[in-house]
Amino acid sequence: MNTFGNLFRLTTFGESHGLGIGGVVDGVPAGLDFDLDFIQSELDRRRPGQSALTTPRRESDRVEILSGVFEGKTTGCPIGFLVRNENQHSSDYDNLRQLFRPSHADFTYFKKYGVRDHRGGGRSSARETISRCVGGAIAKLALRQLGISVTAYTSQVGPIAIGRPYTELDLSLVETNAVRCPDPEVAEAMAALIKSVKAEGDTIGGIITCVVRGCPVGLGEPAFGKLHADLGAAMLSINAVKGFDYGMGFEGVGQRGSEQNDYFTTDATGAITVATNRSGGIQGGISNGADIYFRVAFKPVATLLREQPTVDINGNPTVVKARGRHDACVLPRAVPVVEAMAAMTVLDHYLIALGSGHCIPVKS
Repeated sequence: MNTFGNLFRLTTFGESHGLGIGGVVDGVPAGLDFDLDFIQSELDRRRPGQSALTTPRRESDRVEILSGVFEGKTTGCPIGFLVRNENQHSSDYDNLRQLFRPSHADFTYFKKYGVRDHRGGGRSSARETISRCVGGAIAKLALRQLGISVTAYTSQVGPIAIGRPYTELDLSLVETNAVRCPDPEVAEAMAALIKSVKAEGDTIGGIITCVVRGCPVGLGEPAFGKLHADLGAAMLSINAVKGFDYGMGFEGVGQRGSEQNDYFTTDATGAITVATNRSGGIQGGISNGADIYFRVAFKPVATLLREQPTVDINGNPTVVKARGRHDACVLPRAVPVVEAMAAMTVLDHYLIALGSGHCIPVKS
């Protein structure tokens, strides 16, 4: 299962300490303006070493397009791409060859396959998300022509949260600070917490909120293939993700139906819409034309620069302490990954609905 999507499909390959990370994007419509600078900018948002809050591993993460593009436009053929690894310190992981790191994929990979790449986690490394950002950037180029935007931001780090809905925030401020939080004051507190945790050799988690605007009515399939189910599956496939909810989600379980229902009304043009959006833009598994918004919970990074008890591959008790370069908090670099997975999911559902004849076209 190294392929994501139905009609818009991304197949990824590569490991953290191999020659590179790459993939093939299939199902891209022909004639799409291919903005390589935009795709590179999305990778730059994810790359390591971009601030004092992230791992100091230095990678340029320059993407090479191998196929599927001619004279600045997509040809409709598979788009192959490669990002070469440049700054691996594989020796940093020599002490992990015979050990299982707590809460990592070391044990499960070893038991499943009988072999594992101990260098940076191999295929289980978050470096695999490079391919997702390339696929997501291509999906964003297509969604841009449809008037659909995808914006994510860090809404909570540890106990420090924005505490306001996205409708009260200026999301244009997301890229103005290293945490990618649209509230400057809260962003400073988040950054201070991450630096403090990092100094202690520890890690911390948090929540990323994502907003999809301009999505037409009719995306999502009844029963199986619900839009929110596929968004949830996409988010839960990201490294370190532990939870997903959309709309009011878990916050709404204490309310009554009379408090949470989104009543229908008409807008200034006479079109039917909802007076509120507690459903998160999806009802019955199908988009209703309102903003789609959801939250993704990330656990603290499992790699700690402090001693932890564990066992070796023979079951003998021992102690492990990671060496090398690691993130104390994954959220700032995970924001573009969340956007990428959301963009690919929405575009895939748009193409499915378009092909079935059940999609209401986006207004120009």
